[in-house]
Amino acid sequence: MANSNHASILHSEMAYSATRRQFLRDAMYGVGGLGLAAILGDDAQAGGLDFQRPHFTPKARRVIYLHMAGSPPQQDLFDHKPELRAWDRKPCPDSMLAGERFAFIKGHPKLLASPHEFAQVGPQGTWMSSLLPGLSKEAGELCIVRSMYTDQFNHAPAQLLMFTGSPRLGRPSMGSWATYGLGSENADLPGYVVLLSGANAPSAGKSAWGSGFLPSIHQGVQCQTSGPPVLHAADPVGVDRMLRRESIDALAELNQMAHHGHQDPETLARIEQYELAFRMQMAAPEATDLAEEPEWVREDYGADPGADGSFANNCLLARRLVERGTRFVHLFDWGWDFHGEAEHTDIEKALPGKAKKMDQAVSALLRDLRSRGLLDDTLVVWSGEFGRTSMNEERDGSKFLGRDHHPHCFTIWMAGGGVKAGLDYGATDPFGYRVEQNPVHVHDLQATILHLLGFDHEQLTYPYQGRNHRLTDVHGRVVRELLA
Repeated sequence: MANSNHASILHSEMAYSATRRQFLRDAMYGVGGLGLAAILGDDAQAGGLDFQRPHFTPKARRVIYLHMAGSPPQQDLFDHKPELRAWDRKPCPDSMLAGERFAFIKGHPKLLASPHEFAQVGPQGTWMSSLLPGLSKEAGELCIVRSMYTDQFNHAPAQLLMFTGSPRLGRPSMGSWATYGLGSENADLPGYVVLLSGANAPSAGKSAWGSGFLPSIHQGVQCQTSGPPVLHAADPVGVDRMLRRESIDALAELNQMAHHGHQDPETLARIEQYELAFRMQMAAPEATDLAEEPEWVREDYGADPGADGSFANNCLLARRLVERGTRFVHLFDWGWDFHGEAEHTDIEKALPGKAKKMDQAVSALLRDLRSRGLLDDTLVVWSGEFGRTSMNEERDGSKFLGRDHHPHCFTIWMAGGGVKAGLDYGATDPFGYRVEQNPVHVHDLQATILHLLGFDHEQLTYPYQGRNHRLTDVHGRVVRELLA
């Protein structure tokens, strides 16, 4: 009994001590955070108190990430391979099949030359497809990496690896790490916004922009370009702003009581989410109203305010959001999975139409950012999640032209935000099948993006399940050759 009483008393003292320590810790964070927010201004305060300071002066203040979900065929857009013409529709060399696994290709596949023409464009003579006339004019702004590679060859794991650093569920996304590090520049808008276009969401689903084990205030907020910008954000019938304010205040008091009792940091995140939602009710409709843009701007993008979630609308909205202080805008455009199993995924018949809409909107975005003085400190990234094979897939004997999933090499590009303009970096072999010069892994790209935002990727960490986690897991290097 004595031992039991002693254990009970010891447990009570430990509980009291822990509560006291937590109180002092929280008080310190609160006062210190408020003081630092006052020093740093709106940048810090807009992101709440749970933020870090950059490790060094950032070259990019914000990011627009353009993800072509499904992965474009690099051989038909950016990676010119004239050697494939001599091998077109001929069985590939045996060496290309040794130890290889494919998602859909069976048997001994035939090589496939691009049915589209290429030309050298821009001041550096960059090779680019005839399908990209708009981006061809912007070639001098692009930092093209032709030597990307990944570990995954299925869509969902590859997208998760690209955006969370792991092919498995549960890790924070790149945009969440960015807002965890930098907060937002506008207290009335989310620091991390997600925009979807195409018939479906990306294969990785909402985990591609989830906050994982970071506080949930850093999760991406999905917005729409038509109708209500954020679903269920409008006040219900019969509820005016004053009543809504009183409701939010009452909820905050209840959540503060819950936090005092349980010390769950997610409770504080919930308070901030309610407050942000309240502020967004006023700010989001104005920020997402594309009808405010001059007609010539909308025409340049190919945007239509009445269209429901078009890629062009989302590109224009991305500019409006970063202009107003959103830190990370992530566009997912579904429909780039050109297997050639049917006419709508044929690289000769269907790719030109998909590329045309993307090319117009993205080239307009670059021009628009540059004309407003935003491109210098806005990093624009364009990518898929992996590459496509140099062989024709011919699934089930299909007569259409298409390429299978391919992890060994693909092309991405960046612009603005501290990268070298007009750079061609890396190279693949003559068939465009494997990296031949300057390989860049997905973790290297992540490390480089964080570096441009002012962070050492090895130091931007969060403690979880017994160790410090980071976006780049335990790999990655900054590719300094890409930096201006």
